[in-house]
Amino acid sequence: MRRIREVLRLKHECDLSYAQIAQALRLSKGTVSNYLIRAEAAGITHGLALGLDDATLLSRLHPRRYVYREFAAPDFAAVHRELNKKGVTLQLLWEEYRESAQGIAYSRSRFCERYVAFVGTLKRSMRQTHVAGEKLFVDFAGPTVPIYDVAGGEASRAHIFVAAWGASHYTYVEATAAETKIDWISAHANAFAFFGGCPVLLVPDQPRALVSRADRFEPQLNRTYEALAEHYGCAILPARPAKPKDKAVAELAVQITERWILARLRHRRFYSLAELNAAIWELLALLNERPFQKLEGSRRSWFELLDRPAMRPLPSMPFEYAEFKRACVSRLDYHVEFERHYYSVPHALVGQEVELRVTRTTIEVLWRNRRIASHARSNQRGHHSTVAEHMPASHRAHREWTPQRLIDWAASIGAATQSVVTHILQTKPHPEQGYRACLGMLALARKYSRERLEAACVRAVSIGAKNRRSVLSILAAGLDRQPVQSDLNLDSPLPAHPNVRGPQYYH
Repeated sequence: MRRIREVLRLKHECDLSYAQIAQALRLSKGTVSNYLIRAEAAGITHGLALGLDDATLLSRLHPRRYVYREFAAPDFAAVHRELNKKGVTLQLLWEEYRESAQGIAYSRSRFCERYVAFVGTLKRSMRQTHVAGEKLFVDFAGPTVPIYDVAGGEASRAHIFVAAWGASHYTYVEATAAETKIDWISAHANAFAFFGGCPVLLVPDQPRALVSRADRFEPQLNRTYEALAEHYGCAILPARPAKPKDKAVAELAVQITERWILARLRHRRFYSLAELNAAIWELLALLNERPFQKLEGSRRSWFELLDRPAMRPLPSMPFEYAEFKRACVSRLDYHVEFERHYYSVPHALVGQEVELRVTRTTIEVLWRNRRIASHARSNQRGHHSTVAEHMPASHRAHREWTPQRLIDWAASIGAATQSVVTHILQTKPHPEQGYRACLGMLALARKYSRERLEAACVRAVSIGAKNRRSVLSILAAGLDRQPVQSDLNLDSPLPAHPNVRGPQYYH
């Protein structure tokens, strides 16, 4: 319109020719001629053109082409809300608008232009398009809240955890003792319980407590955080370092939390986290019910409409916090060490690297993401927790031997053999030290027969040489076949002596 007015000015005020006007305005002479012919037909001069707005001037110059009509106004706030639902497109919403319009409907291109203009009037953080139930943004606020002791002094400072949904901006806030890994994990679990469901994606920053190695492209997540995501069926998409736009919803939620909740609590004194959280949750309910400024509804109404139907259900069991640690199975005794206590694993895995899942009550051993052992957690340093199934067959057999079992085996051969075995066990500082000698002597029955072994033991008892080496020498020399000169009363009681414990000791 500005060029049409300028053509009329140069013609009527400056009295220039068509060629001069075309050269001055960089138009063709045909365009200049067309403008002036239409203006003359409509009776429009330069002075009259200055008093008309663009729409009126255009309709006077092109009376048949430009007919301005009243179009049915779309509800772009509802369009914006519906567009957050999965599978809904702008094309579909335009078709629905066209079918239900009371009056003349906009064309598709004009409808899209008007919607883009509407989105441009919203806050910057709302320009991102978030699918319902997809993303939950989490972060800690910068300001902390003092917790006082009974004497009135500041005992500690509470940290403020914030979680907000991308589509509805429905928010959860909690005060924690610190920003350690267990605080992050516990706050996540509490947020899921508050929402009553889980997102598809978790979008945190890259704090040291959650990310073992920060990286713009491939951050390495903490194993406990990965276990949390596996339990709740989520994926984790950390924001890039120093890129707050990646989690703009979290930044906005933190800002609103600071202004709407923390600012209102700045004059109050709190003496415990529970007291602070009670005050926070009271204001949080009001925050989620607070109407939006430029959109209909509130965070809660949008959450009920968008995120709640689309979010994933909670698992049947709550998440149990666990630490993960890598360990190597000892080649000496097929045990792994945690806090100076030793836990057994299947002996076939000696020398292998395994992963320990440590909870408050249990120690689980994982190998290739499969649990191979589980033990009750013990605080006894230097002790061992051993499962018999983890031991080699020879070790299990050795563990099953007891002094009484050896004595009973010897008694099944004869009284003299029992006397020799009992003597071997009694003369050792510890009974287990005599196991091998007793087993070696009893094994002689397979080579020389049970009868010869009993006869050899009778001779050994008669000469006072009650040990395996003497019995073996008697058998090897064939002395067991010769008669014993002295009478041997095997039923006579043992002599009283402080170093002789007697058979009752082993019952």
